[in-house]
Amino acid sequence: MKIIEVENLVKKFGSFVANDHLTFSVEEGEIYGFLGANGAGKTTTMKILCGLSSPTSGKVMVAGYDVYHQTEMIKKRIGYMSQRFSLFEDLTVWENFQFFGGIYGLPAAKIRERTTELLGRLGLGGERNQILGSLPLGWKQKLAFSVAILHRPSIVFLDEPTGGVDPITRRQFWEIIYETANQGITVFVTTHYMDEAEYCRRVSIMADGKIVALDTPANLKAKYNAANIEEVFLKIARN
Repeated sequence: MKIIEVENLVKKFGSFVANDHLTFSVEEGEIYGFLGANGAGKTTTMKILCGLSSPTSGKVMVAGYDVYHQTEMIKKRIGYMSQRFSLFEDLTVWENFQFFGGIYGLPAAKIRERTTELLGRLGLGGERNQILGSLPLGWKQKLAFSVAILHRPSIVFLDEPTGGVDPITRRQFWEIIYETANQGITVFVTTHYMDEAEYCRRVSIMADGKIVALDTPANLKAKYNAANIEEVFLKIARN
């Protein structure tokens, strides 16, 4: 089942074309990597998929809803983690979960249940009363991801979620992403770390507002005769 369907998506800002006839789809429960250099059009696309911006033209469906007329329904069914840390550092871990759970409209009992479950999965149950700002960056990123899936959305959008953390923490973060996908939540992720693209089921690469490559990591490496996705990306960039 397709959780995202995009056909000939165009987004213009005046005469500038940020998204140039994008066509792709994402399957339910898939980990989909969305790659591209700064200015390639990734963030613009993600804002449209999250219901925060309207396309100039084209068909865009997210979780079965149309981004032109059903953005509020889309927002209820997605989670989002920005590249800029978005939790409240002067609140405790527990208070952050309670606050965002309330925004998502979850009953108090369900917030407590899911908060306990997610903190236990992270091994951070003992830090529930710690002020968030006192915790290491890697822990904060894991907590921000857990808050983004607190309401069990159909799809979670991750905008460069591992920026600034060490390689070990990045690997642990991806283990959490795999666990989430195995629960049926689709993961749509942008990243500057090309090695992380290897963890995705499929990868698309953008350049100048267009999708110039889209396939599994293995097929992309074979097509471009490359040892890894970073080499694929460099060959595409040079062309």
